[in-house]
Amino acid sequence: MTYRWNYSTLSHDQKDKKDELAKELNLDPVLVELLLTKGIETEEEARKFLYPELNDLHDPFLLPDMEKAILRIEKALGNKERILVYGDYDVDGTTAVSLVYKFFRKITSNIDYYIPDRYDEGYGISFQGIDYAVETDVKLIISLDCGIKALGKVAYAKEKGIDFIICDHHMPDEQLPDAVAVVDAKRSDSIYPYNELSGCGVGFKLVQAFSQRNGYDFSEIEPLLDLVAVSIASDIVPLTGENRTLIHYGLKQLNSNPSFGLRGIVEICGLHRKRITVNDIVFKIGPRINASGRMMNGKEAVELMLASDMTAAREKSKLIDKYNVDRRELDKKITDEAIEHIDQHIDLENQKSIVLYNETWHKGIVGIVASRLTEKYFRPAVVLTKSNGVISGSARSVPGFDVYKAIESCRDILENFGGHTYAAGLTLREENLEEFRDRFNALSFDQVKKRMMSPQITVDAEITFSRITPELVEGLSLFSPFGPENENPVFLTRAVYDTGNSKLVGKGNRHIKLELIDETVTSPLPGIAFSLQDHFKRIKDGLPVDICYSIEKNTHGNKSFTQLMVKDIRI
Repeated sequence: MTYRWNYSTLSHDQKDKKDELAKELNLDPVLVELLLTKGIETEEEARKFLYPELNDLHDPFLLPDMEKAILRIEKALGNKERILVYGDYDVDGTTAVSLVYKFFRKITSNIDYYIPDRYDEGYGISFQGIDYAVETDVKLIISLDCGIKALGKVAYAKEKGIDFIICDHHMPDEQLPDAVAVVDAKRSDSIYPYNELSGCGVGFKLVQAFSQRNGYDFSEIEPLLDLVAVSIASDIVPLTGENRTLIHYGLKQLNSNPSFGLRGIVEICGLHRKRITVNDIVFKIGPRINASGRMMNGKEAVELMLASDMTAAREKSKLIDKYNVDRRELDKKITDEAIEHIDQHIDLENQKSIVLYNETWHKGIVGIVASRLTEKYFRPAVVLTKSNGVISGSARSVPGFDVYKAIESCRDILENFGGHTYAAGLTLREENLEEFRDRFNALSFDQVKKRMMSPQITVDAEITFSRITPELVEGLSLFSPFGPENENPVFLTRAVYDTGNSKLVGKGNRHIKLELIDETVTSPLPGIAFSLQDHFKRIKDGLPVDICYSIEKNTHGNKSFTQLMVKDIRI
């Protein structure tokens, strides 16, 4: 695989600020360079980034309609009205429902929650869900992570005497649902300082607003941040601004005193007594929670996260872990079928996107398969299947191509759609499939440039090995947690050599365990280069190579050491 290396550079003004800011912050100039490439140019901005505080959280009442939402909840509680907390079946939706329900059930027993069935009801608000609310005498529905486009459903609920509070983070249309409150920072009239909250993050802001208005101390809602951290990491929202503060403290909660339900998942993932990171959530915790909604019903995930003791949590975690095993097997089967179809029937030389349809594919897996195809072919991918008489599926994208806008441009032939820049879902009738395929492929052909269809590495700074000091490694930890828009910094070092001790390791000798030096050091630095075995002979021949890598602090037993995670090698 050939990567394109992109280099971050400082402007003249930033270069002038570098030494001054390093002195003000008492930081290694390399770390200051990393801050400047992020657009962080003042001491105050740097301190907020490096040392996030809960006081940095924005006033929740700056969110649109938050005042109306809190007044309506207070009225429902005062009148002992029945409240239904309604959310989507993925990690973000189920954590949001768990958080809001967990908070309000301490205040009222007139509360219930509802997760739609992916297969019978589909994404978002459903008529079945509203009918359930009618049958159970609900007067107020609080929707989380969905509802922003549910005009007809909200109108139907209103006819039945049910009010809606919509808490969402997806892009709204020009016309909003006729709800009591529509709390969404992406509204065009929003003055909220940050618009990238997760759905669960919006739910937390609702609870924060209610707490402020009703005299609850922040310490009473802080334990809920473990759920917010899981949602932020799993929903792939930017780890910037308020999300950075929320996930910073959410990870602290997850590592120190998680809820019973999340503790059960942590144990089943083999993370007990280990420091849990964003990657652990993305690759271990999140997929297990998601597996419930993909394979069965997301309600089981909520039941887990609401577990009131470890016995129940462990029992439900085992069940969800089994769903995840089944999900992995199905994922591999469908991905293999998709790749075989692409290799046989799609001319990738003349096509810049992939649109696949197979009516037998599992609806809960197509989103994962779309991600796999995007990673493999570096093109936007839409994977569709048949469910309840219509075609539905998921889309994933590459950097630079807004798949949500591409799908939105086809809205006249779609039944429903929603999502974000890099991930979206859609539903359409079978007779519109070919037109959708043609229009989506044509749009991507125009907008996806050749450079977007190759893997890229952004190099944040060029350094020599002598700059990798314990102080630098310790300072890098202040930049975590890493994720979208706050990636683990990548460094470039030129002309490094093998000490003679590098060797091939792993299954099939696909990885290189490295020992490297450059002209500025005498003690070698250890590194690991995954799937870069093709470079091994050149390295062993003593040729100087350039490497780009991230720096990690590893612990083995009682010893800690610095290791280079090598991403690419060039002669």
